[in-house]
Amino acid sequence: MTISSAVKGLVFTDEKDASRYTLTHDGRLVSVLDYRDDGRTVALTRAFTIPTFRGKGYAAKVVERAVADLEERGDRSVDAVCWYVADWFAAHPEHAYLLRTR
Repeated sequence: MTISSAVKGLVFTDEKDASRYTLTHDGRLVSVLDYRDDGRTVALTRAFTIPTFRGKGYAAKVVERAVADLEERGDRSVDAVCWYVADWFAAHPEHAYLLRTR
């Protein structure tokens, strides 16, 4: 199942069958956030931006939207496996309550 939403010309999609969030702009894929969901925790494993689109904040936007999606669902904690995601949470401590405690 795929769930999409559009914000300011960007389309954010949760491609559940592929276990990834995507961000497109004008129909072109710009950034991806891979995840693993075990039913209790969503491990955000890899953030990637297509090289020609780097430097425009797309990785931050896909992580921000994924975190907002997980907050809205309210039934999962987050494991920030990817270094970029860990850095994003460090810069946004107001979302730290979502992080899985070890």
